[in-house]
Amino acid sequence: MYLLMCRGMVSSASRPREDSWLKSLFVRKVDPRKDAHSNLLAKRETSSLYKLQIHNVKPECLEAYNKLCQEVLPKIHEEKHYPCALVGTWNTWYGEQDQAVHLWRYEGGYPALNEVMSKLRQNKEFTEFRKERGNMLLSRKNQLLLEFSFWNEPVPREGPNIYELRSYQLRPGTMIEWGNYWARAIRFRQDNNEAVGGFFSQIGQLYMVHHLWAYKDLQTREDIRNAAWHKPGWDELVYYTGNILTPLECWRQTFLQASILILHYVVQ
Repeated sequence: MYLLMCRGMVSSASRPREDSWLKSLFVRKVDPRKDAHSNLLAKRETSSLYKLQIHNVKPECLEAYNKLCQEVLPKIHEEKHYPCALVGTWNTWYGEQDQAVHLWRYEGGYPALNEVMSKLRQNKEFTEFRKERGNMLLSRKNQLLLEFSFWNEPVPREGPNIYELRSYQLRPGTMIEWGNYWARAIRFRQDNNEAVGGFFSQIGQLYMVHHLWAYKDLQTREDIRNAAWHKPGWDELVYYTGNILTPLECWRQTFLQASILILHYVVQ
């Protein structure tokens, strides 16, 4: 499902005030030609790499798929000689149906990822698991992600909760701009501890960011999101971040591309 939002044009008369506000927004001056955005935006105190897996499951196989994942995945990745952790496993509730979403954390970055993949290829139980799982899937995709430096680390939460995964496709070259806006915007969304994690893509579909939120229920989600609009400055941040998303042509109007999934937690 796409979130579609129209944005109006800004008059030239407001340009000086807008430029001044933009200059005050950035938390630091960055010349993107001198360093990769991954070095400028990612957490320096950790070397964690994340993998986001999205599996489209045959509708008649979803229950069996969940049961298989619950039996195999935690058991394999709780072993100490695998430097990774299963952060969460979800089914979509609203959005793309019959879909499973998995988020993994690799402690130690790419070397840890390579080590895990190498060991799993030697693991007969995992090999059988992949074969059985493959018969249940229609399609699958994944991305390798890094954490934004200004987001908190994903940690286990008391439930039950619903989770919202908001994925945004940015215009090429605007990742640092997005990060600087959200370094301020995240402060508007911390009162209720709803911010789970914020990530940006490194390998897979590029120029993508993912925000993961947790709420007690849909009404709590609605109340928290509405409350943000009463905080001075939130509306401006939403406006300016919206302007750096990839535009889509639809009904002769330009909309902003963002996909939203409401997720139900599967594996504790």
